[in-house]
Amino acid sequence: MGRPSASVVILGAGGDLTERLLLPGLASLLMRHDYDVQVIGASTGESTDDEWRRLVSESFARVEDGGDAPPDLLDSAVYIRADATSAEDLRRVLAACRHTPVIYFALPPSVTIAACEALREVDLPDDTRLALEKPFGTDQASARRLNRLLTRLVPETQIYRIDHFLGMSMVLNILGMRFANRMFEGAWQRESVEGVEIVFDETLGLEGRGGYYDATGALIDMLQSHLLEVMALLAMEPIPRLDEVELRSNIAQVLRSTRVRGGDAVASSRRARYSAGRVGSRELPSYVDEQGVDASRQTETLAEIVCEIDTPRWRGVPFVLRSGKALAEDRTTVTVRMRPVEPIEGLTGTPKPDRITMDLMTGDVALAVTMNGSGDVFALEQSVLTTEQKPGHLLPYGQVLKGILDGDPLLSVRGDVAEESWRIVEPVIAAWRDGSVPLEEYAAGSAGPGWETDRR
Repeated sequence: MGRPSASVVILGAGGDLTERLLLPGLASLLMRHDYDVQVIGASTGESTDDEWRRLVSESFARVEDGGDAPPDLLDSAVYIRADATSAEDLRRVLAACRHTPVIYFALPPSVTIAACEALREVDLPDDTRLALEKPFGTDQASARRLNRLLTRLVPETQIYRIDHFLGMSMVLNILGMRFANRMFEGAWQRESVEGVEIVFDETLGLEGRGGYYDATGALIDMLQSHLLEVMALLAMEPIPRLDEVELRSNIAQVLRSTRVRGGDAVASSRRARYSAGRVGSRELPSYVDEQGVDASRQTETLAEIVCEIDTPRWRGVPFVLRSGKALAEDRTTVTVRMRPVEPIEGLTGTPKPDRITMDLMTGDVALAVTMNGSGDVFALEQSVLTTEQKPGHLLPYGQVLKGILDGDPLLSVRGDVAEESWRIVEPVIAAWRDGSVPLEEYAAGSAGPGWETDRR
């Protein structure tokens, strides 16, 4: 049996996503797995085959323990100047494919939709695969329309909606910790859990991505696109086996049962944006003064929502999802807070609630438990047990690209899940749009508005 083969066509190859994430992800995959891959860059910008091959080659050097790009990969790589919304141009691009086409839409949602409309006029090979970057549509209705359009082009099993969080080894470790340890599974329910917090805070500001970010904001860029999926992995029911049907169906079941807490988007959400400040050694301007920002849009750089999951396992437990930019520290954690226990007569001190904290970037898992003190044996104190987890061999985009090249949609977002994610956040979007939730401010380099003193 020969090597798996594919022609990866990157529409929008001139964008930041291609150089920063896609090509390094592909490099991490090809350094460890044997695929026959042709990579085709397509964009409206001026470029040459040699420039494209140099960009592909440089991506290998940027990967940890990187090496040289395979000669056959570079020999077959081509750049085609093309308009992704033109059927004629798309035919030219597809004609250059030597293998099964994998069309990767590294494009804004509106351009992706227009490109898919153009593909309806193109005779696609039966095994064509489509890979789409988030966000999938701009609201639930447009996501539903996009899903219908995509399934007119290829079957759902050949559609890969990319959430690179699902390719992060640390996120996938949630499954092993949850389902391979009896001590956790018994406590993973509302009688034992008081609340769950999923936080993805960054010290980075816009980093030149103002044009994209100002049209999206933290709620859609992070919570709707990523953190709801992480929440679903945490909250899903046990699965009999790890395959694309079981995993994605259980994710969908969680999200169908999810809404903002109490159905009250005003009381259960918070938004803010950063003002000028200092993050480490860097001075950041106010968000409204960043390049590409239109202050009148009232775009948030920090979003927080509180969700509830109406299932017997989780009914009444708050799930706090939060993400912000230009904050004092990077914090990428899932924290499961257990309910407190009663004080024990004869021991001094009040037992603190146990906590399980998982770091989505480093893989560290910390278990905070109460035990007898190290000095006074009758005094209670909380100790933290920590284990370190090495990251996976593949970069997150390498992991999701592996699924695409293998024809395995396990780590892609199913169409109904994309629609449910929009349904959950739409009441929040509406409340923010009509001004019912004030847009707060926080200084760049701070902890964010009220985070340390006002946790829900």
